[in-house]
Amino acid sequence: MRIVHIADSHLGLAAFSRVDGDGMNLRERLVYENFLAGIDHIIAQRPDVLVHAGDLFDRVRPKTRAYTTVLAACDRLLEADIPLVAIAGNHSMPKTRYTPSPFEVLAYHAGTLHLAYRYRYEPVEIGDVMFHLIPNMLSAADYRSAYDAIVRAPDHANVLVTHGLASMLSDHRLKTVAEHELDATILSADFDYIALGHFHDQRRIADNAWYSGSQEYVSYGEIRDTKGGLLVDTDSRAVTHLPLPHTPMMDLGRISCAGRSAEEIVGAVMAAVEGVPSDLSNPMCQLTLDGIERETLHALGRRELGEARSRVLDLRFRVIAADTPVPTIGHDLKTVDYVEEFAEFLRKHPPAEQEYAFVLNTGQEVLRTIMARHTEDYNAAP
Repeated sequence: MRIVHIADSHLGLAAFSRVDGDGMNLRERLVYENFLAGIDHIIAQRPDVLVHAGDLFDRVRPKTRAYTTVLAACDRLLEADIPLVAIAGNHSMPKTRYTPSPFEVLAYHAGTLHLAYRYRYEPVEIGDVMFHLIPNMLSAADYRSAYDAIVRAPDHANVLVTHGLASMLSDHRLKTVAEHELDATILSADFDYIALGHFHDQRRIADNAWYSGSQEYVSYGEIRDTKGGLLVDTDSRAVTHLPLPHTPMMDLGRISCAGRSAEEIVGAVMAAVEGVPSDLSNPMCQLTLDGIERETLHALGRRELGEARSRVLDLRFRVIAADTPVPTIGHDLKTVDYVEEFAEFLRKHPPAEQEYAFVLNTGQEVLRTIMARHTEDYNAAP
């Protein structure tokens, strides 16, 4: 059987301050358009099944356009007679059993959809392949219970589909709510293929286990990641990279700022942006300002920088200060570990010794609760 494996579409993701003619966040619109263009690319491969390994939506309560985009994709898959197998990831999985899943709406579609989102293991038989689906769970221990319920089909190819961070990649934590680590023993060689989601770089972590990576760049921390999907043949066990449309992200290099005036640095920034290939549509760009003085940084002309930014979807500056460390301009808040930031603040500004543990534990618990609530209950504009 020929399978296309994708994951981490994060439909509804919005970023930056650019809007289109209708007032929609431009980054968000590009994510929708690229996803549907990617579905067309996948259909052109004529796979027997499309597998989505989690985080189809960017949040538990998707935006209206996120829903209509998925429904349009399901229409195209139905017309092409390609079944969709999908599991819920941590971004689109409710954090309690009493909150409806966004996947419940998709279940009414007329296409052949196999959706796992009920906090349990679900097997699905399609042709000569048995898919073993383990969605994002309420706790890391639940993965073991779900895995122990698997009964492999001896006369089928067996494919495991799950969402989480493999233990060998623990130093690559995304620091998102309900991010669970997958016990290495779950990634068993007994499966013909293991389709993983959550880690946004395309990577092979065992002979039979792959992260497809995300189709889009979700943060600048992924600037060197491989994006796209995977084309899998369960008979030959061949796995090949499948390029998919995505918004480009590029590193414009480094500007040496030592001894240079603000005007000279702005001129170098403009020159770097003008060097972006004209055939790249709405690129996200990163530029490093190396050795810049704090006063010089503050003196950079906002109007001139605004002109540079207007030529790309986003321009982020990485700042290496020559004196006092300064915040990175355009800092990506999605990558901040607020719990650890709070702990670091207390280490630098400790309360009374007898109060330290209480303040640390209470503060971190409050932050975790707020982050979980924000992820689940944030109501986006339609």
